Amino acid sequence: MMTTKTQRRSLVLTDEGARHPFLASLPPHVRAVDAPQSARNTWQITRDDMRGFGSAYFACLAAALVFLI
Repeated sequence: MMTTKTQRRSLVLTDEGARHPFLASLPPHVRAVDAPQSARNTWQITRDDMRGFGSAYFACLAAALVFLI
């Protein structure tokens, strides 16, 4: 009688293409990624951004001067 080696594989619902055990355990609809957005349109500095940066900068500068003096 000839015996053949068979590979034992566990019956687990995972995706071996995920390359990480946690990602492999997630359902396919969770791992689905939408089409990537253009990075060109997402980075726009507005007037509110500049105003927020300026006010935070001067508030930190004033606080540092108060503690130093």
